[in-house]
Amino acid sequence: MTLFTLLNAVNDRNSTECFMIGPSRSSSTSDWSVSKHQTHTPHSCDTSAVRPRCTVSEHLYRSSPNAGMAEFQEKLRLQHENSMHTELEKLLSTAKTPEAEISRKDFEGFKKLFHRFLQEKGPSVDWAKIQRPPEDSIQPYEKIKLKGLPADVASSLNKLAVLKLNGGLGTSMGCKGPKSLISVRNENTFLDLTVQQIEHLNKTYNADVPLVLMNSFNTDEDTKKILQKYTHHRVKIHTFNQSRYPRINKESLLPVATNMGLTGENEEAWYPPGHGDIYASFYNSGLLDKLIAEGKEYIFVSNIDNLGATVDLHILNHLMSQPNDKRCEFVMEVTDKTRADVKGGTLTQYDGKLRLLEIAQVPKAHVDEFKSVTKFKIFNTNNLWMSLPAIKRLHEKNAMDMEIIVNPKTLDGGLNVIQLETAVGAAMKSFDNALGINVPRSRFLPVKTTSDLLLVMSNLYSMNAGSLTMSPKREFPTTPHVKLGSSFTKVRDFLKRFESIPDMLELDHLTVSGDVTFGKQLTLKGTVIIIANHGDRIDIPAGAMLENKIVSGNLRILDH
Repeated sequence: MTLFTLLNAVNDRNSTECFMIGPSRSSSTSDWSVSKHQTHTPHSCDTSAVRPRCTVSEHLYRSSPNAGMAEFQEKLRLQHENSMHTELEKLLSTAKTPEAEISRKDFEGFKKLFHRFLQEKGPSVDWAKIQRPPEDSIQPYEKIKLKGLPADVASSLNKLAVLKLNGGLGTSMGCKGPKSLISVRNENTFLDLTVQQIEHLNKTYNADVPLVLMNSFNTDEDTKKILQKYTHHRVKIHTFNQSRYPRINKESLLPVATNMGLTGENEEAWYPPGHGDIYASFYNSGLLDKLIAEGKEYIFVSNIDNLGATVDLHILNHLMSQPNDKRCEFVMEVTDKTRADVKGGTLTQYDGKLRLLEIAQVPKAHVDEFKSVTKFKIFNTNNLWMSLPAIKRLHEKNAMDMEIIVNPKTLDGGLNVIQLETAVGAAMKSFDNALGINVPRSRFLPVKTTSDLLLVMSNLYSMNAGSLTMSPKREFPTTPHVKLGSSFTKVRDFLKRFESIPDMLELDHLTVSGDVTFGKQLTLKGTVIIIANHGDRIDIPAGAMLENKIVSGNLRILDH
């Protein structure tokens, strides 16, 4: 596949899925290919596909299509790269002085990513080389727990920092501002619960575990305002911003932004480039060096909306008890896959290294195989433990190897753009003695939707010092499958439709569709399906108990 084909693939307006590109394992130096969820039919080499930047002489290609192709591709690549650099300098010239230096560092990272995007060949994995990980490379949590805990837990905790990925907005749940500021339990936000957890650790063990928040330009200002409320809590809180990268016009392969502003015509021109940016941003902020100087050795990284991602003392002890010459530099917590997790990244052995395999890297012919819960039995929770000195070493050597995720987007005005991103777990193969730990499902409790929110607000969980644990009154450890319809998508609408959260201790499955409201003190057991057809409304009366019931039609309860 030629460079033209790749550019045409990027320009394909019907393409809405992410794909990854990486060094080809089998193709010639002049070949390019794309790994996507969908197969891509190559277009003809039509220079109109890359208007208006494709101004390299067509004569070179037409007069000698074989001998001149490599030279033609290289000239085209250089032209795109030079044009991008010119536009980035123009953008920097519009930055205010304090912002300019930060933006220049951001752009250096972006240039490297864009260079690789133009340069690298794919797909990023050769399916034939994928092997099951060796048995000792993924340890069962129970085995690690058997070691017990040392007498002096505080000495281990004092070498730990906790980092929460806090760059996301609550827009998918109909909320403005940072997602971490959404109330999830007893008026406590994700951030409140995180602070309570770490403060409890520090008080219990007389330790000094700091909290680090990786914000984005979308969340930084609002988060910093809220942090004032934790001034008197026993936890030091640090923040740094992940990079701000320019969205790229699919046709011209140039930035959409006209200046460094974030409002008006540039409101949609920028994006935070995925959590793989943590390594460069953490280093550039100076905070990595600061923590190392304070004696911190490891950092526990997780998504702030994963309420199961608490500091685990057994995993920490396992890391700290390794011999210095065999220190594990990277631990990825994985858990058993269910049918709900078939798209989650998994661990494989590849070229002698433990490696994260994402669905975007999988050729279409093997997607069903990837989704199989029998062959790939585990998935990545994105709870990660990393050596701080190792992050510093790898970044300074430019040795952090992460595949590029090409994420197509359509802006509100209809313009097609791409975002170049990376994932934090993809760097696993760069670290020495990397390890997977198969943890209980309870360590993966993400709140992505109001269906998830209903679960964590219910009596299925009890809360202690910011940590949620499954109620001992529930007879089986699995959580119910809950699917709320579009009327419940926004948190505001969700809360209006529940006068109080039902008793769900014995619930297996709940599906709700249409205009449905729930009265006070309800009990749901077994499988409950409630469907209000278009134009109908169902009010579940206060005090009702539904067990293995299907409710449909129209049921109105009116005040009198």
